[in-house]
Amino acid sequence: MLPLEQILDEHGDAVFSFLLQLSRSEPDARDLFQDLWRRLVENPRLLAEARDPRAFLLHLARNQFIDLTRRRNARTRAHEASQAQPDIAGLFEPAHHPDEHAFREALDRALGQLPEDQRMVVHLKLWESLTFDAIATLLDLSPNTTPSRYRYGVDKLRTLLRPLYDEIRTP
Repeated sequence: MLPLEQILDEHGDAVFSFLLQLSRSEPDARDLFQDLWRRLVENPRLLAEARDPRAFLLHLARNQFIDLTRRRNARTRAHEASQAQPDIAGLFEPAHHPDEHAFREALDRALGQLPEDQRMVVHLKLWESLTFDAIATLLDLSPNTTPSRYRYGVDKLRTLLRPLYDEIRTP
């Protein structure tokens, strides 16, 4: 088993990014991230049998987010969390062109408009490069549900981003 410091170095950014996408709140993502690593420090055996540390950590992160959502009252449950619009542009590399910057901001807003279940699948597929089978296992979904949620999410992103794309592409 790798030392926790090495696991944090290798997978910490991916776990934090995933928590940020789920919670749509930087303070919540930071709290969940810190709690996850505290759990691992207190019980390092959690990772002992994991075949894929990143997938296992993302699974733990997802479970922590679900627990957080369940603890909140009805007003602040998952629907409102998915409507929040924190500035997560820092997750992307700096834009070198004004149109690129505008597109990244629009992408962030569009991701925030996806239902949480679609946003999770899209994030895991595009940013974590997981297979549909891995995503289905991670999110406890059937193998047929994962590609459908991805397709619906990407279709909605395409619809939401089409006006900006057309504007940028117009000479």
